[in-house]
Amino acid sequence: MNEAAMNESAVCPLCPRHCPLSEGQIGFCGARQAKDGVVKSINYGKITSLALDPIEKKPLVYYYPGSMILSVGSFGCNMACPFCQNHHIARRGAVELYVREFPPEDLIAMAAAERRRGNIGIAFTYNEPLIAFEFILDTARLAQAKDLKIILVTNGQINAPCLKELLPYVSAWNIDLKAFSEETYRRLGGDLQTTLRTIELAAAAAHVEVTTLVVPGISDSAEDMRAEAKFLADISPSIPLHLSRYFPSYRYSEPATAKSKMLELKGIAEQYLERVCLGNMW
Repeated sequence: MNEAAMNESAVCPLCPRHCPLSEGQIGFCGARQAKDGVVKSINYGKITSLALDPIEKKPLVYYYPGSMILSVGSFGCNMACPFCQNHHIARRGAVELYVREFPPEDLIAMAAAERRRGNIGIAFTYNEPLIAFEFILDTARLAQAKDLKIILVTNGQINAPCLKELLPYVSAWNIDLKAFSEETYRRLGGDLQTTLRTIELAAAAAHVEVTTLVVPGISDSAEDMRAEAKFLADISPSIPLHLSRYFPSYRYSEPATAKSKMLELKGIAEQYLERVCLGNMW
């Protein structure tokens, strides 16, 4: 590569950040890097977390209930939530973590072997999976041929062209709707409209459940919950909404969300949606 080319920026096409990266530079997510004038994944096949979980833990309550799912995580995230529950992998890079290499073929073989324990496929989860777009797409294509389900647990921050390429291969989604405010999304390092579009397009193609972590001062507004529930109901009133109770984590030290607030927001959402679930109410 000549010197002029090395000085040019490559723009990452994956998410609404559109990170402009000089040669060798790593994007905000910590998992994509400019190499030879294009942006490539550096977490391809690099696994930090692996577990066979009940599907209800994703949470997916209305998709093959009672089944198991091979859950896989890598590292990196394209948002910056101060209350992140998986910050130990979302906000750190490969050099700081124990990483196992899994080519798609090996992951598919492992998932197929776990059928004997009720496994139905692979869930990409824990950190933000969509920043490993290429790995997910390659694995999902193989999974389809093996009749294994692909599930994504994601913040939905992906640009439409990449999303549309992935949609035919994903059987179910749990999409994290952080709040229902543009201003709040900007504070968290994301774009509300991108997540809303992801929900709309995914719901037209697959099973979708939505999760909102109810965080004091961030996502506990009754007015915003009403707007959120109306938006989801306009897509389908049968979309399940999981309202999950926040507990202090990472850099956010507000006390745990009051149970009374959780019940209040559930009551509001149920005016528009048929299936509203509460989580972390212990």
